[in-house]
Amino acid sequence: MLNVIKRALIVFIGIVLQFGFAIIIRLFFYQYIGIITIFYSVLSILIVLGILKDSIHLSNDLPWIILILIFPIFGTILLITIGRNYSKNKLLKNILSKEKEYDNYFKQDPKIIKEIEDNKLDNINYLLNRTNFVISKNNKVTYYNFGEKFYPELLKELKKAEKFIFMEYFIVNKGTMWNGILEVLKEKAQNGVEVRIIYDDMGSISMLTTKYPKELAGYGIKCIPFNKLTPFKGIFMNNRDHRKMTIIDGKVAFSGGVNLSDEYININSKLGVWKDNGIKIVGEGVWNLTVMFLTMWNANVKTDTNILEFKHDFKNQIKNDGYVIPYGVGPFHPDLIGEDVYLNMINSAKDYLYIMTPYLIIDSEMVNSLIRAAKRGVDVRIIVPGIPDKKIVYTQTTSFFKILHDSGVKIYKYREGFVHSKVLLSDDIRAVVGTINMDYRSLYLHFENGIYLENNSEIKEIISDFEETLKDCYKLDNKDVKVGFFKNLWQAILRLFAPLF
Repeated sequence: MLNVIKRALIVFIGIVLQFGFAIIIRLFFYQYIGIITIFYSVLSILIVLGILKDSIHLSNDLPWIILILIFPIFGTILLITIGRNYSKNKLLKNILSKEKEYDNYFKQDPKIIKEIEDNKLDNINYLLNRTNFVISKNNKVTYYNFGEKFYPELLKELKKAEKFIFMEYFIVNKGTMWNGILEVLKEKAQNGVEVRIIYDDMGSISMLTTKYPKELAGYGIKCIPFNKLTPFKGIFMNNRDHRKMTIIDGKVAFSGGVNLSDEYININSKLGVWKDNGIKIVGEGVWNLTVMFLTMWNANVKTDTNILEFKHDFKNQIKNDGYVIPYGVGPFHPDLIGEDVYLNMINSAKDYLYIMTPYLIIDSEMVNSLIRAAKRGVDVRIIVPGIPDKKIVYTQTTSFFKILHDSGVKIYKYREGFVHSKVLLSDDIRAVVGTINMDYRSLYLHFENGIYLENNSEIKEIISDFEETLKDCYKLDNKDVKVGFFKNLWQAILRLFAPLF
């Protein structure tokens, strides 16, 4: 607790210092306050016009516009401080630089490109055209419908490691799950296996001390806390590493919704049954996740001169089983890859669209896409938690229920507890499993990763998981989505400022 208070105090001091000069102006330059106010008012109008001119997602930009127009000085300072000015952050510039450098390590099979174009596989074509991640067909995919099924498989594969283990997670928390993993990592590190861990500093703030990387170093484990919480960080304090991946020897990779903490495997869960998932890839798709990890690692500490040493040659040992595309999402890409992949699935669905998500805080474009899908006859079903983890966030989620329900979207609450799975399914042929929530933070702000599957045999297991989960849900009716005046007003206020938080 003291560690949390200390680090929270550092952040608070930074915020006070960042905004303190506005108070100083009022105290010591009060005679010029009229001129200063006019200056900031003109500046705020110019900023708003600039936002409107360049905006391609007005739902996300609207809170900034309102804030700046109502509070010109405060709003302008806030935008400059935590707005989208990525260029001044050293770490973010390093990530951008490494991404561009490592693009050269992605080599797409021209036969697959022709296949995609000839068969007009539009959803895959988007990833081909707008990202550099390799689209591969020679992969063995395994889906796990609960964290407690995922965990033993992760341990089993970790024990097989001979060359390296890379782990990147939003949360690392001491307990049964992490202790079991750590024992394996210690042994492997002592035997010469290269072990590297990245965890998000904010995600693990209440769980790990600032000295934890040094503690791991004592076991021969290399560790980086991503984007350490310090004052004066500005924008980048708001961009977290929400990815979840483990790569072992370049041969096998794990991802999904599961963090490294006990509640994710239903030990000491305070939210009832914790419904989560995991996914394992063996095959060519592992390379995409390997490069994602090494991009983040070498942006923080320049360790590797040639990352090809971490690539495994499968020599076509894995049979052809549909398309598998692990892809990464970042806050600085010109396209919102995470949201666009979801939108493409929604817009292309013909028979059904199934969604599992812990949060449903979405912009008008996604709302309208879901509504249009339902109106054209697509069976749209969304599973959300029955027991929320954050009440204000859950209130934002519920604010979308009525408009979606009234348009034919079927919404289900998981009566057993909390849903943390992030899954989209459509028409028995497409699925996305990964870390990307349907909320502003995942879609706009965080570093995330997803795995897109098309015509892969494991999709049937994801379908089965959704259908089994539905049995433990109840469908919302007109009575459930109706709210009173004051709650409706509170929901509207929270939704308005959702992109800022």
